[in-house]
Amino acid sequence: MFATAVLACFAAFPIAAQDRFNMPVSAEILPGWIRDDGSRMTGIRLSLEPGWKTYWRAPGDAGIPPSFNWSGSRNLHSVALTWPTPKVFDQNGMRSIGYENELVIPVVLAPSEAGKPISIKLDMGIGICSDICVPHTLNFDTTLEGGGSKPTPAIAAALAQRPYTAKEAGVTAASCLIEPTRDGLRIEARVSAPSAGQDEVMVIEPGIADVWVSEAVTQRSGNRITAVSEMIHVEGGTIGVDRSAIRLTVLGKDHAIDIRGCDAG
Repeated sequence: MFATAVLACFAAFPIAAQDRFNMPVSAEILPGWIRDDGSRMTGIRLSLEPGWKTYWRAPGDAGIPPSFNWSGSRNLHSVALTWPTPKVFDQNGMRSIGYENELVIPVVLAPSEAGKPISIKLDMGIGICSDICVPHTLNFDTTLEGGGSKPTPAIAAALAQRPYTAKEAGVTAASCLIEPTRDGLRIEARVSAPSAGQDEVMVIEPGIADVWVSEAVTQRSGNRITAVSEMIHVEGGTIGVDRSAIRLTVLGKDHAIDIRGCDAG
């Protein structure tokens, strides 16, 4: 009961109130630069106090997934995020995936009308964790206008930290064997690619809302890495799988690999 009350208290206050409650994270929008197609490359920068971390888009069983609500923004046609390669953490015997110290998320904002200011109103939900884990909401309300074409170093550095594409990493095959179980589906993902380094972990994202995916059991044999997970609908419904929407990420000591879609197993 006490823990629930603490979480609710933290979640209720926006970033402007963080100093009052000594929240261990601060955030800002980096205005970035204008790209050749008229879109704006920006960045969301989170700065965490020592010992604290926040989570990747697929945070693992021990993490809290981030959320983004852009409603209320003006002159904003579309948004595209690029996630830098995260780290794998062991959290009380459970795996979580995220970032420590500082995170810059590059964000491409495409305006509805090119050359005009973009008014950003964003509510970003995140989880932050040290000895305890708490949800927190960051509120951004700003207008981006003007700007040149010179890249912002912090955003450029974050873009350089993205995972390799399948082609860049030398992936020659990616397949998924999907079978029904009593509670949902079993998925076995198989990727043929050179090693990404020691302690490889594969993360399976189903590309379907309201579907929970268990922590993958990952193994490598030669040039093939295999991961097995279970997919369960959170409301007990049936799961319709679109193989082109499945996303596989291999996280290794040397680099990461981002694989979009998988063939029939």
